[in-house]
Amino acid sequence: MNSSDDHGIAGRLRSIELFDELTDDQYAWLTGVTGLRRLEDGEVLFEDGGEATHFYVLADGELIVTKLIDGRNEVLTRHLSHPTAADQHDDKPSVAHRFTGELPLLTDGGYVATATAVGTTTVLVYTKDAFFEMLARCAGVARMLLPVLAWRIKASEMQARNRATVMALGTLAAGLAHELNNPAAAMTRVAQDLAPAVVRLDQSAQLWGSIADAGERETLVAAVRAAAEAPVPTRTDPMAVADAEDDLLAWAEERGCSRAGILASALADQGLTEDWLDEQLTGIRPNSLPAALDHLSSLLETRVLTGELQATAPRISALVAATRDYSNLDRAPEQTFLVTDGLEATLTMLRPKLAGVRIVRDYAPDLPPMTGYPTELNQVWTNLIDNAVDAMQGSGTLTLRVVREGTCLIIEIGDSGTGIPADSLPRIFEPFYTTKDVGKGTGLGLHLSYRIVHQRHHGSITVRSAPGDTRMLIRVPLDGGGRRADGRPATSP
Repeated sequence: MNSSDDHGIAGRLRSIELFDELTDDQYAWLTGVTGLRRLEDGEVLFEDGGEATHFYVLADGELIVTKLIDGRNEVLTRHLSHPTAADQHDDKPSVAHRFTGELPLLTDGGYVATATAVGTTTVLVYTKDAFFEMLARCAGVARMLLPVLAWRIKASEMQARNRATVMALGTLAAGLAHELNNPAAAMTRVAQDLAPAVVRLDQSAQLWGSIADAGERETLVAAVRAAAEAPVPTRTDPMAVADAEDDLLAWAEERGCSRAGILASALADQGLTEDWLDEQLTGIRPNSLPAALDHLSSLLETRVLTGELQATAPRISALVAATRDYSNLDRAPEQTFLVTDGLEATLTMLRPKLAGVRIVRDYAPDLPPMTGYPTELNQVWTNLIDNAVDAMQGSGTLTLRVVREGTCLIIEIGDSGTGIPADSLPRIFEPFYTTKDVGKGTGLGLHLSYRIVHQRHHGSITVRSAPGDTRMLIRVPLDGGGRRADGRPATSP
């Protein structure tokens, strides 16, 4: 590097806010370790997941920082050498525009996003060793850098929380749509079948009323009542039911029933036979019997259809209730609730993803309610269960266990997946750390879960993992904040 380059770099250093508090000796040392790199429009400075080797200071131009998340290239932030008032949003410090790449160096990880030049851009480059020596030599740089680092972690957490909320709402919508599809389709089918069934019921009633005498009408009423009161079999043999239906069909057709199939199916499903029907209708004249059977068929058909409606409506109500319990849209932020309700609501919302998973519930009896923020804990359950299903590749055993331990609840979420590598276990709750492939995760889901459990509920979250047996253990105080899960007062540092 010649003297003119030194002079140009020294001038650039003195124009950058990050270096405002340096002495002349510090400027002289910094000039000697500063590299210079010019980027053309669209040129990548560093890539998400790449090894972190340098710290960069924006001398002139613009950098756009992006991250591939679930196939979408999201813009995290922009750094500009000369930001305007409009660029100072989200409480971003002005000095935060002027440097990047410090976080992975400090955490000894890889770059957590991709930085790309917008237009011709110039950056000052420092090796990892030079960066750490800069922090040791230049206290003013550390004073500038550390508040920005804290702001960036907080801003990233907020972005991840918002993204998680959007994803949770998407999961909620997808799960609800999937679960509502079957009862909604059933209601549509029943509605289509019920209208003509009512017409047939009216016609058969008129015909039966014109043919039957008082005694016959009483006999049929008694038969209908007996069919309604007959206990539904708890266990059925499909072959036996099919044989009974065939016998009922033949019996009804021989006696002139025009809709013998409906009659036979309804009675066979209830475990009733041709002998039962023959006994119930004793006393009805042979010439009245076809009209009696047709009317009975229409009555049973209508009752079956209305029964399906009655069974479908509570299922829809239960899904709506589970959705309400999951999102808590109409409740105060802090409340008393049962943890198991949140776990069950989360399972309902994730049911499409759990299709190939065996779920084992081990809830202790008489669990007490706790005080806290159920919506936030539901996000924790969503993150942990979703990770567990991913670890099992959609097939395996998911175990949910809840027990009381003194003044705390222990919630254990286990899976039979491949496990977490031993060298990753100490770091899984760090911000931006992820074992997933680039673009498959933000590295903030577990960190947010950790924050929700530790800071919002004064609890603890730990992990134990071996191939085929990974367990997330969440310990939260029942009173929500009076004492921490480790026994210390909640106000302790």
